[in-house]
Amino acid sequence: MSSRTVLVTGASKGVGRGIAYGMADAGWDVVINYHSDAAGAEETKRLIEEKGRRCFTISGDVGKKSDVEDIFAAVVAEFGGLDCLVNNAGRQTWSSLLDLSEEDWDKTIRTNLKGSFLCTQAAAHLMKEQGRGGSIINIGSGANKQPFMNLVDYCASKGGLDQLTRVSACELGQYGIRVNCVAPGAIEIERTREESDDYAGTWSPLTPMGRIGLPEDIARMVVHLADDAANFITGQTIYVDGGLWTKTHWPY
Repeated sequence: MSSRTVLVTGASKGVGRGIAYGMADAGWDVVINYHSDAAGAEETKRLIEEKGRRCFTISGDVGKKSDVEDIFAAVVAEFGGLDCLVNNAGRQTWSSLLDLSEEDWDKTIRTNLKGSFLCTQAAAHLMKEQGRGGSIINIGSGANKQPFMNLVDYCASKGGLDQLTRVSACELGQYGIRVNCVAPGAIEIERTREESDDYAGTWSPLTPMGRIGLPEDIARMVVHLADDAANFITGQTIYVDGGLWTKTHWPY
């Protein structure tokens, strides 16, 4: 594992930072992509370098093809290749269907779905050329299958991501490239704390295991799917949720 490289998009904070840190802890060198939070990306880089792993940061809008091309060119220039991509960058808009603006719809689909497509395509071309396979891991959500009121753009993007995962796995398996999706449950990070005065108190009672998730819970599954030990797992969406999304009735 010591010579393997992973690119994590949207890794300046939250789940992305947790994944980047977890991969470094498992022996991976890490490329941190961010869009605007340079200070957060540098903090993630510091944490990874404390693990003794190589790391660099690169800004870029994953929804813009020219930016994606620049990101992957930098990965090759810095580390010589890529073994794993984690499509983590994402956004959402709290708005009803009737009030959601076209601009916010476009921003969310552009980042969450188009961004994952562009990065998957670029990673697949590179991994095919390298000839040693690889792993692509999409970060989904309960919104992959569960509708949430006032999150129509987010739900649409994550539902699309679920199918992008499956189709990509079918097409890329012949090159030894595995594509899976990790769908978190209620995870406490900076963004979700702003959703409620007591995020943990709200979601812990709804989760069968009685607690909310943390970024390291997601990171452990990503590390497993990236490893050769998971080399016959592809096309799957794995819910890391403490049982949350197994419920059939929701107060939404």
